[in-house]
Amino acid sequence: MTTEAWTSYAAAAARSRIVVRELGELGELQEAAAVLGRIWGVPDNPPMGAELLRALGKAESYVAGAYEGTEMVGVCVGFHSTPAARTMHSHIAGVTEAVAGRHAGFALKLHQRAWCLDRGIELMEWTFDPLVSRNAYFNLAKLGARVAEYLPDFYGSMDDGINRDDETDRILVHWELATPAVVAASAGTPVRPVVPAAAAASWVQVPRDIEALRLTDPEQARSWRTKVREQLLSSLAAGGSVAGFDKEQGYLVLPHEGDSLP
Repeated sequence: MTTEAWTSYAAAAARSRIVVRELGELGELQEAAAVLGRIWGVPDNPPMGAELLRALGKAESYVAGAYEGTEMVGVCVGFHSTPAARTMHSHIAGVTEAVAGRHAGFALKLHQRAWCLDRGIELMEWTFDPLVSRNAYFNLAKLGARVAEYLPDFYGSMDDGINRDDETDRILVHWELATPAVVAASAGTPVRPVVPAAAAASWVQVPRDIEALRLTDPEQARSWRTKVREQLLSSLAAGGSVAGFDKEQGYLVLPHEGDSLP
């Protein structure tokens, strides 16, 4: 399995023209903190400082950087979750505008996947903003993760260039690293949402570009937050599940098993 994982990473990295490697030297970690600050729009107050990154690395957690030549163009950080050393919580991952459109984030996550499988970790989890369409597609379709939980205002108020002036609702996903669907996704075959013939399925739409909407019409952006929160929370509370994401139609929601069309 680890050979497959590293082969998938190597192919993705070659296509993206980057190299991902673990970070350990203090200078590298200081650079990583600065890169995170630029990506999140808070260069004077990065979301993770070099001191915390160094501590996580010492605790044998995952701290890695993506490079184009000698320039660091991405950072990914994860730490062990419960049960210890068997689940990885991926806390933060991002790439700079220098590699936008080259699928560098995909290569970064595949490096993290291979690193975990090398250590016997077969489950990874992380959170993302359910209103950001491209992230939903990346996580659920391109990587093959699945929705585990909806978390309203999970982080509370955040004063960065991405989350400012909005509640921080998040979807928690589980990425089962060794499943056939994830193996296929890692090789470049996205997971397509499929509606079972007899299921009373529904779609939860999201705006095409919530980040632009937050700048041009904050009130409408907040309205989208409320609507998506209510639809997904009620569906999951009733025992339903999110079966995938489509760029045009949004989240595919299936009812509790046994509920079907009359």
